[in-house]
Amino acid sequence: MPKPDPETHLLVQEAARTGLRAGILPWDTTLDWSTIPLVVIRTTWDYFKRLPEFLYWARNVEIVTRLINPYVVVDWNCHKGYLQALYDQNVSVVPTMIVKRGSTESISDLLSGLNWQEIIIKPAVSIGAIGALRCHIGDNECKDHLRILLNEGDALIQPFVPSILTRGEVSLIFFDGVFSHAIQKLPASGEYRVQDHHGGTVHPYVPTAQELEVSYAALAASPAHTIYARVDLVDLDNTPVVMELVLIEPARFLASSLSATQLFIRILRNLIAS
Repeated sequence: MPKPDPETHLLVQEAARTGLRAGILPWDTTLDWSTIPLVVIRTTWDYFKRLPEFLYWARNVEIVTRLINPYVVVDWNCHKGYLQALYDQNVSVVPTMIVKRGSTESISDLLSGLNWQEIIIKPAVSIGAIGALRCHIGDNECKDHLRILLNEGDALIQPFVPSILTRGEVSLIFFDGVFSHAIQKLPASGEYRVQDHHGGTVHPYVPTAQELEVSYAALAASPAHTIYARVDLVDLDNTPVVMELVLIEPARFLASSLSATQLFIRILRNLIAS
């Protein structure tokens, strides 16, 4: 990511305070991972560029030690096709069309019968809104972007959600399946992307009962229990819906919640002791 890691050092410091020894290592370093009792994926922000290699690493690490989150979750969550799985389990999500690599169908044919005029096209495997484009379905830029993405992999088409411009996204963070804290991410003026490297800002937030309900439903759809999770929600027709369920390397906004850092380390201590 085009930014420094803002929070892993907080976890290392809290771990040391409680008597745990923690280190920050590149996932692709040469190491006997069996010598480490607990491996926690944190900021592997290059995984989407090297996905087969990353999944191979994660699978083999889990064979020799304990990986958090587990491989089955990582494998399921690395492709945004999981949004279809959430929808199939009656979780409220942003309407999403998955277009397979190599498809030559036109956007108008793909979206026939749908009243989507302004859309977002993004890679199915990506992070931080990298590769996302906001456009109108008739724009040549739109067609060209989809073609480029489909030359490299699967792509997603979603209707643009206007509330993002004024309400942004809400992120709910969970540890061991329990709600910890939430933040609101607002885009910069003239932007629709809420990430900080696109100029977005972060604000304290108290989630509604409905936002919590949708988030817990999304977590329940995961193929295995998660030790950490972030659910990103947007407002669609005055209803919270899932934009993304991030279970691999989410920013957890720990700087906004000292208790969250302490809670997460306490959970990790219990995992090592179990």
